[in-house]
Amino acid sequence: MLEDIVRNVPKARHAVLLSADGLPRGATEGLPAKDVRTISAAMAGMQSLSRAIAHFAGEADERRWSQTIIEFSHGWIFLIGAGQGAYLAAAAAPEVDMQQISFRMHRLVARLGDNLTSPPRVEAGRAGAGDPVRDRQPDSFPGGFTLTALDEAVADVQGARHAVLLGADGLPRGATSGLGRDLADTISAAMTGINAYSRVTAPFAGDLPEAEWRQTVIEFEHGWIFLIAAGNGTFLAAAADRDADIEEFSTRLHAVAPRLSAEPVRAGGADA
Repeated sequence: MLEDIVRNVPKARHAVLLSADGLPRGATEGLPAKDVRTISAAMAGMQSLSRAIAHFAGEADERRWSQTIIEFSHGWIFLIGAGQGAYLAAAAAPEVDMQQISFRMHRLVARLGDNLTSPPRVEAGRAGAGDPVRDRQPDSFPGGFTLTALDEAVADVQGARHAVLLGADGLPRGATSGLGRDLADTISAAMTGINAYSRVTAPFAGDLPEAEWRQTVIEFEHGWIFLIAAGNGTFLAAAADRDADIEEFSTRLHAVAPRLSAEPVRAGGADA
């Protein structure tokens, strides 16, 4: 059944069915067993971290994850829910028709049987008492840790929420104004893990030794989270509401990222 994706979607490469605890439940032909185990563990770990930062994308009564997309220079990886406690991952070349592979993946989930046909989304928590956004938001960076360029990128796109620049060490180097330091630290720690897991999956997207990770996009029912390469080992995390123009927001983030990574934040929290 997994072979359906590879056979019927031009430029599709592989597919793996995995459990939420990172155990492989099936894979297409041609993938070494060791690689399948590595991919399954990485995908499950990344999904766990994604659920933990759902509040970054906005407040909502229910925060349900929908899908994760990882872009490399040599291909794409797609991850969707496959019922309660299971995920379906697929890899494809850069030229794949994204709508077609998404359609095939969701159709496969529907064919996998009653055991795997619970709603293919994972609840990521509820807003309310003890909500991380409400608890941590007011605590802004001491001394001013705001990056003006990030503020401008967010302000220019309706529905854009926050952004954080992370150094190669995974520590926040700056953020949009109003973002609490505690929240920025939490997001940075989770994003560092997501970045590492994303890079581990590179062989799944294609056999290319010099593969370059470009971005990881996480879609929830209530919003979006972006993690993009910013150059010099840094990366940029950002969030937007569900109705935001994500194409415009992504374009602005990619445009501002090289500038931010080339301008180290000065002592005392001066704006970049």
